[in-house]
Amino acid sequence: MALLKVKFNQKKRVKLAQGLWLMNWFSVFAGILVFSMGLFLKIELRKRSEVMDNSESHFVPNSLILVGILSCAFNGFAGKICYDSLDPAKFAKWKPLLKPYLALCFVFNILIFFVALICFLMRGSLDSTLAHGLKNGMKFYRDTDTPGRCFMKKTIDMLQIEFKCCGNNGYKDWFEIQWISNRYLDFSSKEVKDRIKSNVDGRYLVDGVPFSCCNPSSPRPCIQYQVTNNSAHYSYDYQTEELNLWRRGCREALLSYYSGMMSSMGAVTLLVWMFEMSVMVGLRLLHTSLESIANPEDPECESEGWVLENSLKDTFKSALENLKKLGKFNQVEAGAEGAEGEEGGKTPAITTIS
Repeated sequence: MALLKVKFNQKKRVKLAQGLWLMNWFSVFAGILVFSMGLFLKIELRKRSEVMDNSESHFVPNSLILVGILSCAFNGFAGKICYDSLDPAKFAKWKPLLKPYLALCFVFNILIFFVALICFLMRGSLDSTLAHGLKNGMKFYRDTDTPGRCFMKKTIDMLQIEFKCCGNNGYKDWFEIQWISNRYLDFSSKEVKDRIKSNVDGRYLVDGVPFSCCNPSSPRPCIQYQVTNNSAHYSYDYQTEELNLWRRGCREALLSYYSGMMSSMGAVTLLVWMFEMSVMVGLRLLHTSLESIANPEDPECESEGWVLENSLKDTFKSALENLKKLGKFNQVEAGAEGAEGEEGGKTPAITTIS
């Protein structure tokens, strides 16, 4: 029994073709939207590529860009088919191509669903990328005189101000690295010498943070040095909520920003997938309804359209049988080639009579 079997007359076929033509052009615009989302996400990721460890995060925008381009191409072509289906003479040239085209549409819809899925699932990979990238970026914060790294201080400062964050996981991350350049340290000072000597790696570590970690909403002036020393400041306790530094780490802030963006894009892509599936089903109905016309010379006669010629179970069984036959056919061909090779390799025996 055919799946989603529908009876059509000429009027219904014309309405279906016109409706599909319109839907395909809507899908072209949807493809442009998906392409634009991928391009926007790629630009946003490139803005902060200095604090990202690798290029894995670009897999999502690249996939969205690819899907957008393919959507425009596929739906533009389908729109032309639907338009030509109104004229039997023009539609005849498309008949041999429709089955392969519908198969490609099915594969394309699987790709769209996969891309929508990875938009929701790439959070873990992005988390790891940001964690390593921010850690390395903070190490290079002090290298303002080093070519290739002199921009890192500005990048980190602008990041912390824009996203209202501090450090990788929090402000205490700055206590574990030397973020003050040696050119600004007085090595004749006893305090500086003692701090450097007290560290195994010879680094100048302080319980302080860059100015960009300061919360401008705090009523008291920013305390960015001797953050953990309560006695160094009047009426101060660094463990209270009144600490005037951003408490949230930049990894969490960036992850929340990009995850929210990708989730929204995934939802839009999922809607596009549902729309594309409905277009594919409609195109299949149009194709079968035109092919099943009993008398091609009488376009006004009734016909039947369906999505699958048999039930879903029977179609699945038939596909498995075809795959098995194909496998056996390849084995037979390989065996025949081997036998021919053996026969060709035999040397005829020569008998000499004396």
